[in-house]
Amino acid sequence: MNGESLVMGVMAGLRAGDRRLARRAIAGGPPWVRRVTPAVKEAAEHTKLWWASAGVLAAFGGWRGRTAAAAGVTAMATAQVLSNAVAKQLYRRRRPPQEWVPPRELRDRPDSSSFPSGHTAAAFAFAGAVATVWPAAGAACGVSAVMVAAERIHSGAHYPADVAAGGAIGLAVVPPVRAAPHLLRRVL
Repeated sequence: MNGESLVMGVMAGLRAGDRRLARRAIAGGPPWVRRVTPAVKEAAEHTKLWWASAGVLAAFGGWRGRTAAAAGVTAMATAQVLSNAVAKQLYRRRRPPQEWVPPRELRDRPDSSSFPSGHTAAAFAFAGAVATVWPAAGAACGVSAVMVAAERIHSGAHYPADVAAGGAIGLAVVPPVRAAPHLLRRVL
């Protein structure tokens, strides 16, 4: 077996595993998950949860809260551009099959590429950037980010690999976003 065949075999295995995990997550789970996910989905839509979090941090967190809010919003916006305007255009992937998804979830199902999850990218970017300024607030945002990621799979909007890639993009933007103000001060 040559290297190319090995890579193709590994990729096929990963895709199959991704599909199996998605099917189990969409169809399964305890009943309380089905009750919680609509609220998580609504909060994450149009980044409402992260804008509200930024508002609370800025209003009640003093200097550190305002800095955390600014870092979070900047990282979130950067991650959204990278995931939605760049990565989704480069890699077109269909969303999980409609027959796997509960009918109530099909109503609001996006028709854009499934890969990567923009919601997850925004969530992890916001939480990661906030954590660099205010670790306790970042941890609270991190719990919400994980809930958003789980909801994206559970609702049938994404495969687990889409969510993992979104999380990786979100976390990857944090260091450059946090370094940008220092670099600008040096240049100016």
